[in-house]
Amino acid sequence: MSYAHLASVAESHGLAASPVRRWAWPGTIDLFILAGEVLMFRAALRHVTDWWAIGLTVAGSLGSIGLNVAGVGTDAPLLDYVVAAVPPSAALLAFGALMRQVHTLVTDPAPAAEPIPEPVTVERAPEPMPAELAAPEPESATEEVPQPEPVPEPLPKPAPVAPSPRPAPSPPAVPPALLDHARKVADTHQATTGAPIDSDTLRARLGIPPVVAEAISAQLA
Repeated sequence: MSYAHLASVAESHGLAASPVRRWAWPGTIDLFILAGEVLMFRAALRHVTDWWAIGLTVAGSLGSIGLNVAGVGTDAPLLDYVVAAVPPSAALLAFGALMRQVHTLVTDPAPAAEPIPEPVTVERAPEPMPAELAAPEPESATEEVPQPEPVPEPLPKPAPVAPSPRPAPSPPAVPPALLDHARKVADTHQATTGAPIDSDTLRARLGIPPVVAEAISAQLA
């Protein structure tokens, strides 16, 4: 509607004898908008602001709206000016909204999904040996060597008493939540490698003591 109205304005002001020039004349106005939007899109790809592109778009938009309104003539009803101004204004807003969506997709891409970190196994440092079990320091060579005392005759040894057998230690209790998690890890390992998981691999995956890993392996068997 805006393009056809500008063609009629050109027909009334000197281009009535040339229909080709009459219909091509509004394109000189719309090309300002098109060139400005293309340059703005290129600036969005480069993450910069092109004021020359903004100026071309504003000049073409204001020129299209102004020439549509001026083509109505003088002493016309107010509604005639409104009717002439609506089509170019609507085209400008619709085209601007469309290009805004394109600019948003280009300048603000969707963030990539972060990988899930694997559980970290914390190794404990070895505890220091008690002072009672530490090796005794060698005596100084300057110290006097004590004389050996006379060894008394050995007393008869009592008959050996057989030690009573100790009960085997019971396996540690495994929480149900840890057992369920270990079962999922074992299923994943078997589906990946084709072999059941052993206690050493289970201990490394879960970061648990060897006794607990063996107890879980016994329950998973």
